[in-house]
Amino acid sequence: MTDPYVEQLKSELRKIEDPHTGAPLGSAVRALAMSGGKLAVDVRLGYPATGWREQLEQILRARLAGYEGIESVTVEIGQAIAAHAVQGGLKPLQGVKNIVAVASGKGGVGKSTVAANLALALIAEGARVGVLDADIYGPSQPRMLGLSGRPETTEDKRIVPMQAHGLQAMSIGVLVDVDQAMIWRGPMATQALSQMLSETLWQDLDYLIIDLPPGTGDVQLTIAQRVPVAASIIVTTPQDVALDDVRRAVAMFRKVKVPILGIVENMSTHICSNCGHEEAIFGHGGGQRMATETGLPLLGRIPLEAVLGRSTDQGAPIVATDPDHPVSIRFRDIARSAAGRLSMQDVNTEIRMPKITISD
Repeated sequence: MTDPYVEQLKSELRKIEDPHTGAPLGSAVRALAMSGGKLAVDVRLGYPATGWREQLEQILRARLAGYEGIESVTVEIGQAIAAHAVQGGLKPLQGVKNIVAVASGKGGVGKSTVAANLALALIAEGARVGVLDADIYGPSQPRMLGLSGRPETTEDKRIVPMQAHGLQAMSIGVLVDVDQAMIWRGPMATQALSQMLSETLWQDLDYLIIDLPPGTGDVQLTIAQRVPVAASIIVTTPQDVALDDVRRAVAMFRKVKVPILGIVENMSTHICSNCGHEEAIFGHGGGQRMATETGLPLLGRIPLEAVLGRSTDQGAPIVATDPDHPVSIRFRDIARSAAGRLSMQDVNTEIRMPKITISD
């Protein structure tokens, strides 16, 4: 028989606002059990949130303070990451729960840097993550992640993703020589991308981050129309010239019905490495203006710091090598917010069945 008092406590906890989803905790508070004066609380978030668990536990305890009969509280916080719905008619990719495309309307806004560190931030928060470098003509992820050599292949000609800082990674940059120019027309580039995506043996990923090339050309449309993308993230700088192109990227994703989780403003301010002075050298508030105009959340702002650029040039992104740096903490905040908002979308009811081969 259900205890009305315990149900009252559960209802109270479910009202707590989750800053990463923009909604109350709701059904994430799965169960409460009370024995004598001992109360046990079970919470299952739909996204990785290792860096928020301690604070969430404090919030839960504070909300329970003052209720009669509670002598001690035990809180268990876990995660249950689901596969979310994709564009109509497409089936989930085997070995991948959710594909998230990181895009920008123009080049030079630091999109690849954001994609690499965002993927690593999701790992730090407790998820299994991969990165696909979708820029056929100018792949950046091999250098940023410190990838070298060639990937292995299985007996059935599947590509084994390379490993970097706990990430599963694939890029055209590890399949060709570093100085080889990809002089391909659009259809060849999109075919190469489709093969990389489908023939890579992704292994039990919660999220596959796709680092898109800038703009809204053939590769972007291929991803948006043929690849089962759960959501996208737009990267911009505060400059008006960058914001003009963000509008085009937002329009493209909305036209092909790919949800946009929000906007990340990169190079938001410049922080001097000598004195620590912070200055908005590219303008101020551009990301927030664009978020307001498009009705999208501003997931976060990343400052322009020398250490951030150096770390990716050296193949050691800051989130992996200096997890306590203020920039790393900002990336983790953004990762939780992006994954949290994705967790509020519909769950994918399609099940990708494994291929069964019978041989003598």
